[in-house]
Amino acid sequence: MTELDRPLRGPRTTEQFPIVKRKGMQFFRRTTRTFIGVLRQIGARGYFLRDIGRAFGDPATFVPETVRQMRGIGVDSVPLTVIVAAFIGSVIALQTRYQLFAGVQLSLVGLATRQTIILELGPLLTGLVLTGRVGARMTAEIGTMRVTEQIDALETLSYDPLAFLIVPRLIAAVVMLPVLVILADAVGVGSGYAISVLATDISPKDFKEGVRLAFGIFQVVYSLIKATLFGAAIAFVCSYEGFVTEAGAEGVGRSTAKAVVITSVVILVLDALTAALFAPYLQS
Repeated sequence: MTELDRPLRGPRTTEQFPIVKRKGMQFFRRTTRTFIGVLRQIGARGYFLRDIGRAFGDPATFVPETVRQMRGIGVDSVPLTVIVAAFIGSVIALQTRYQLFAGVQLSLVGLATRQTIILELGPLLTGLVLTGRVGARMTAEIGTMRVTEQIDALETLSYDPLAFLIVPRLIAAVVMLPVLVILADAVGVGSGYAISVLATDISPKDFKEGVRLAFGIFQVVYSLIKATLFGAAIAFVCSYEGFVTEAGAEGVGRSTAKAVVITSVVILVLDALTAALFAPYLQS
């Protein structure tokens, strides 16, 4: 029996297998580690959500801070929301008007502007824009407190950091995002009306008829449902990424970028799921 024919004793390393088997084993191990990592991340966020629910039992801590966060998230975001909604409404009205062919009623411009703004672009763009403004700020604030040990100081002083930092931001985002979306919807439709009347041949009567055509109250409710989900996603994801920040100033930047990317993807997924669930009920 030659040396190669003798059975190997003890564990065999990956390099002792043929190259085809070796590559397969390496791929399987990478896939397994990735899958376990995803499950670990989901579990960590689940525990974080559980702790947030527990922190709601301390209203004396989060109620005063909630009012300040509502101003930072809602009131301070009004100018940006108005600017974005005004330009989007104007562009939609212009594009719709100049894409119409002869014989189509001009009231279609009002209908298309209303449907596009209220059902889709109003809540979606407001959520994405506020992810960059509010979400990034949220992650940076909490992350800086983590790396400078201010969160540890809160625990030393018998403050629940989740009740003081996370719950106020979550409540403020869930309450103020629908308010901002209502404002964005109104400004978007209003700017579409103004640009249609002033820059095209559409009369005020035609545009108003289109806005009223097939309008149902659930369309506004649908927009607010999206806004509420987006607000919760922004607050939860960005707060979590800030709360688990590591490695100093570099970690704060990395957590902020990661939070913005993840939140943007989550908002797009929620937008698609909401449309799939509620779209059949939108017809008046």
